[in-house]
Amino acid sequence: MSMTPQESVERALELSKADDCIVIADASSAANLRWAGNTLTTNGVSRSRRLTVIALRNKGEGVASGVVSRAGVLPDQIEELVRAAEEIADGNEPAEDASPLVRSSMASAHWADEPAATSIGVFEGFAPALGEAFGVAAASDRRLYGFAHHELTSTFIGSSSGLRLRHDQPTGKVELNAKTADLSGSAWGGVSTRDFGGVDVPAMVASLDQRLDWGRRRIDLPAGRYESLLPPSAVADLMTYLYWTASGRDAHEGRTVFSKPGGGTRVGDELTSLPVRLWSDPAAPGLECAPFVIAHASGGDSSVFDNGLPLGATDWIADGRLAALTDTRYSARLTGLPLTPGIDNLLMSGPSPAGPSLEEMVASTERGLLLTCLWYIREVDPQSLLLTGLTRDGVYLVENGEVVGQVNNFRFNESPVGMLSRLAEVGRTEQTLPREWSDYFTRTAMPALRVCDFNMSTVSQAS
Repeated sequence: MSMTPQESVERALELSKADDCIVIADASSAANLRWAGNTLTTNGVSRSRRLTVIALRNKGEGVASGVVSRAGVLPDQIEELVRAAEEIADGNEPAEDASPLVRSSMASAHWADEPAATSIGVFEGFAPALGEAFGVAAASDRRLYGFAHHELTSTFIGSSSGLRLRHDQPTGKVELNAKTADLSGSAWGGVSTRDFGGVDVPAMVASLDQRLDWGRRRIDLPAGRYESLLPPSAVADLMTYLYWTASGRDAHEGRTVFSKPGGGTRVGDELTSLPVRLWSDPAAPGLECAPFVIAHASGGDSSVFDNGLPLGATDWIADGRLAALTDTRYSARLTGLPLTPGIDNLLMSGPSPAGPSLEEMVASTERGLLLTCLWYIREVDPQSLLLTGLTRDGVYLVENGEVVGQVNNFRFNESPVGMLSRLAEVGRTEQTLPREWSDYFTRTAMPALRVCDFNMSTVSQAS
């Protein structure tokens, strides 16, 4: 006999012999389409479930924790999972991040409802538009490749302190490549979406066609520092990495670019002279995410003891100054900073909500590079947050307000923090998809940026 995720949570709590217990049940479903050479190649739907048990045992002056997480747990396997977590807790020393559990006597609305689920039907409007795009591409001797993915995860958190919280998270994305018939030219576009209702396939294809047209003229440029226009997707990749490394504890311990020389953190320091804002908000339209902490394990930026803590809008950078770093209750006690847990989205804006479009920024460029996206990003130096990576799928030369051709790819060496200090212009914020990190983080809204002296360190032969 099968159990609902909610019943699995209640059963695990009932079986627990620990001093306290937290149980998290995740029920996920996913649908996908893939295509190549203007032809749909595969489609499918999958489902999965995972149960996480966090056993807590009082030990002298502290509390030890034991965490076990498994997929596909059957009803008669729940007790085994609970006992395994308790055994780990019994063998562990008191946890450094121990804090009182979040308490509540109220359950989330719709707690008892069936888990939310997606299906192939989520592509009902998208698939016909994609089919029409195949025909248009074939007529112009171009080929489309890519995939669409949609996932719906229902997360249920229950605890011995009374928590009964639920969150349903839809996550969708489209990645589309257009290529010339001989495959020598390639252009990429990507979007994130909750339900595929607003994905404009013709607009995506038109943008890629324009980039392929730009690529008819090839220009070789040497490595060097160039004024560069970064579209929202490239900005999302850089700002997401900045966000992931903005740990209050790591900064306090002197390990990151956000550490203050001599001790402490750089919270309050100016990062850019422009009034830039970088923030997260669980209620951001189109980017909605969990309004409470969901922590399956403890780590540098997470604590299982914080499960259920409410989340609200949080500024990481405000008016160009570092406003906050990610902190759990434990790390906030160490750093002396406010409690600011991580949130599963990221937004950025500049001086004006109605800033210029990328096209308008191109039109006002005397000479510079227009990038498409970044790829294979890796950290070189945490103290300066120096990153290296490659440009991909089109770098274009802009002269006197017009794109005059496609140039070779580059390897870049650049710090997102250093880049902020050289911002010359911030465009209009729009929902986008980070290409490098799209498997892990899709909910972003970013502006295009004009950056002075972006460091293209070497020429790359990557296509």
